[in-house]
Amino acid sequence: MDYTETVHWMFQKLPMYQRVGGSAYRADLKNTIQLLDLLGQPQEKFKSVHIAGTNGKGSVSHLLASVFQEAGFKTGLYTSPHLKDFRERIRINGTMIPLENVVSFIESNKADFEKMDLSFFEMSVGMAFDYFAKEEVDIAIIETGMGGRLDSTNLITPLLSVITNIGLDHTQFLGDKLDAIATEKAGIIKEGIPVVIGQAQQETRYVFIEKASAMNAEIYFANQLFDAKKISTNQANTQIFDIWKFDQLYLEQLEIPLLGFYQQKNIVTMLCAIDILSKSFSISLENIRDGIANVIRQTGLMGRWQILSRNPMIIADTGHNEDGIKEVVWQLKQLKYNNLHIVLGAVNDKNIDAILQLLPHSAIYYFCKANIPRGLDAQLLADKAYEFGLRGEVFDSVWNAYNRARHAAKFDDVVFVGGSTFVVAEVV
Repeated sequence: MDYTETVHWMFQKLPMYQRVGGSAYRADLKNTIQLLDLLGQPQEKFKSVHIAGTNGKGSVSHLLASVFQEAGFKTGLYTSPHLKDFRERIRINGTMIPLENVVSFIESNKADFEKMDLSFFEMSVGMAFDYFAKEEVDIAIIETGMGGRLDSTNLITPLLSVITNIGLDHTQFLGDKLDAIATEKAGIIKEGIPVVIGQAQQETRYVFIEKASAMNAEIYFANQLFDAKKISTNQANTQIFDIWKFDQLYLEQLEIPLLGFYQQKNIVTMLCAIDILSKSFSISLENIRDGIANVIRQTGLMGRWQILSRNPMIIADTGHNEDGIKEVVWQLKQLKYNNLHIVLGAVNDKNIDAILQLLPHSAIYYFCKANIPRGLDAQLLADKAYEFGLRGEVFDSVWNAYNRARHAAKFDDVVFVGGSTFVVAEVV
């Protein structure tokens, strides 16, 4: 098989949660345990940081990886989902895993994978761990897929665990209350391994404290230890923040190329993690500054308040749950424009009502369905949106919806593309 055939086999032969939803969900780690036995326990051959959370875990993962790269460490990065190419999930020093490595890994193990009935995600995790071990990375930043306790990545023993925040997402699997979801995320906390919590939320704080106590793990709440204040957005497409740790100046006038205001929380979480990890790795303030400044170039981060055009202003963001959409809507309100055009798609297993009720009535909508089985039918989305006072046209593809919005928008309008990672993937 060539690369295209290999990835097609991975996508179609075995289920992938991101495409088909619940049929791909595994309720235990049995398959992953067998897989790592088959591969010779590659996860034990490199140091790692494990990152979970409802929102922000991808950004924090990329930021950490960029800082380690700036410090001169050979850095693995495993994230999901990808936007354009499967290989985006597995990188070393920002470079995607080579095509031939993907093909050879599957070809060498295909018969065993079929016998084990592995899911797409299980195979992907095994591939990443095997690649990082063979390439002898100094550190690997590992992002969970969904949840934490039963996530296939949860067989590593990291130097540090990080949980960014807790929100309502994947409720059919993780629970419909914040404390229940927090319990699943807290499953990545290991015996004697420190943990950073990005946000000290009232509903979930006790869950993490109790779990950390039971595991003899030191716990740090980043937003209580660090403070960040947004100063401005400058001409160079960067945001400027002042950062303090406790009562002393830690980093001043920190330039961040990630334009979403929500990145302030992710920066604080990342800085708290680096502060702990710097006890084991030599990382300078200059490495931190440069790692943040160069994160997009060094790690290929896409889809986070990504500006695709300026005349008219076109923005894409992968926020797709209630908390993510709240951040998007708040930031859209800060922009100056004549008309707002929203290219909107969703998946069919989300609480779409909670999202639609947040969106502005004054926007012009372009409803579409991403080209995946899990995508919500565009007409069904439009019908549901109508109940919430949202009006627009229905299109047979993301690209047609995007092109109509782009050509309808005047130079002083704003076009926003979002609602689903898969909608953004077809545009960026």
